[in-house]
Amino acid sequence: MENEIKRQWSGIITYLKEKSGITGPAIRTFVEPLEIYSYKDGVVIFQINTEIQGDCIDILKSRYDSHIKVAIEVVTGQEVKTDYIYSNETVSTYLKGETLTDKYPYLKSGHSFDTFVISRSNAMAHAAAVAVAEAPTSQIYNPLFLYSESGLGKTHLMHSIARHIIENHPELNVLYIMSEDFTNQVIEAIRTNKKKGDTSATTNLRKKFRNVDVLLIDDIQFIIDKEATQIEFFNTFEALYQANKQIVISSDKPPRDLSELDERYRSRFNSGLPVDIQPPDYETSMAILKNYQENESIKLEDKILSYIAANIRSNIRDLEGAYKKIIFLSKLTHQEITLELAEDALKDIIKPDNAKEISVDFIVQIVADHFNLTEDAILSKRRHNSVVIPRQICMYLCKELTDLSTTDIGEKLGNRDHSTVIHGCSKIEEKLRVDNNFKNVIDILKKKINP
Repeated sequence: MENEIKRQWSGIITYLKEKSGITGPAIRTFVEPLEIYSYKDGVVIFQINTEIQGDCIDILKSRYDSHIKVAIEVVTGQEVKTDYIYSNETVSTYLKGETLTDKYPYLKSGHSFDTFVISRSNAMAHAAAVAVAEAPTSQIYNPLFLYSESGLGKTHLMHSIARHIIENHPELNVLYIMSEDFTNQVIEAIRTNKKKGDTSATTNLRKKFRNVDVLLIDDIQFIIDKEATQIEFFNTFEALYQANKQIVISSDKPPRDLSELDERYRSRFNSGLPVDIQPPDYETSMAILKNYQENESIKLEDKILSYIAANIRSNIRDLEGAYKKIIFLSKLTHQEITLELAEDALKDIIKPDNAKEISVDFIVQIVADHFNLTEDAILSKRRHNSVVIPRQICMYLCKELTDLSTTDIGEKLGNRDHSTVIHGCSKIEEKLRVDNNFKNVIDILKKKINP
C-alpha cells in the first residue's frame, strides 16, 4: 500500500486540487511536499519537511487531514488512517512546543471573535471585521478603517481578524503592528543607514512590510505628525493597495477628521469602509463584565456587576478596571465583597452627580431606542402590539420616574386622555406580576434612564 500511495501521489494531489476546495497555495505549501515515512496496520505516516512546510502539523490535522484521506481512498480504492511526524526529531521537539503565540506574540491577549461581545454599538464593525477575516483576498472592504475612542474594542477586532486569517488561511502572510512600533522600526532603519553609509536597512524594512498579504496597523493617528514615518507608511500603503493586498487600519477618529493628513489618503481611507464603534450601553456592559469574569477566580454578584454597568459607560477598559479595583479593595481590607464595598472602591470613579432631570422626552427616547422604534412611532396612533406595549411602558415609567400627573403624561405622549395612561400603566403592572423576563426589561430601562 505504501508503494501504491507513492505511485499515485500525483493523482492524489490532482484530486485535491480539483475536488477538495483547498486552495492551490495551501496544497503546494502543506500537502505536496509530504513524504511517506511508513505504512503499517492501515496507518500511513507522512513526514513533514520542516524547511519547506514549517510547523504545520496542527494545520494538517485540523484542516487538511480529512481531505487527504478521502483523496487517497478515491484514487487508490483503499481506506487508510493518517498521522504526521517532522523530518527530524530535534526540529520536531522544538516545533511541537511552538505555538501561534510564540510566532505572533500579540495573540497572547486571547482576543478572538468568540470573545467579542456584539451589540448595536459595534455590530457593524464586527460584521465588517468578520467579512474581511473570512475572505482576506476578496477586496470586499479595502482598506477597512475602524475608528473609536480608546478602549472600545478596536484592537480586539484587529487581533481577531489576524487570528482568524492565521488559523484559517495559513498560506497568507499576515502582519499586525502598532503604529508606535512601526515608527520605531523606521527610526532604527534610518539610524542604521547612517551608521553603515547605505540604505540597506530601509530596503529591508520595505521588503518586510510590502511582502505581506494582510497588513493591520493599529492607532494610525500616532504617525501623522512624524514626517519620515508618515511618508514610509503611505508609500507602503500605496504599494499594497495597488497590489490588491488587504489593509486594516484603526484610529481614534474618522478619516475626515485626520486634518493633518494629505487629502488623497483621507480619500483612500474613505474609499474602503470606515466604520465606528460606539461606547457600550447597559446591556453590553453587563455582557462584557460577565464575559470578563469567566476567567476570574473571584466572581461578583449580579447586583454589583449591574452597579458597575449602570454607572460606567465610557469604555471596556474602565469596566474591567472597576472590576479589578473592587477585588483589590476586598483583598486589601479582608472584607467580603458587597455592594457597599463596591461603592466605596469606586467612589473616586463614580461620583454622585446632581440629580438628573428625567423628562418624558428622555424616557420616550430610551424606550424607542431599546425596542428599535422611532420616537414618532411611540407618539403615533398606531395600534400594533410592537408599538402599543412600548408606548404603555413609557406611560408606566413616566408615572414611576417623574412627578407628572396622568393628565400631563397623556398630553406629552401624543395628546392622550388620562384614562388611557391609567389603563396602560395597569397593563404593565399586571404583566410585571407574572412575567420575570418582562420585569428584567423594565429594570434595564430604569437603569438606562436613571443609573
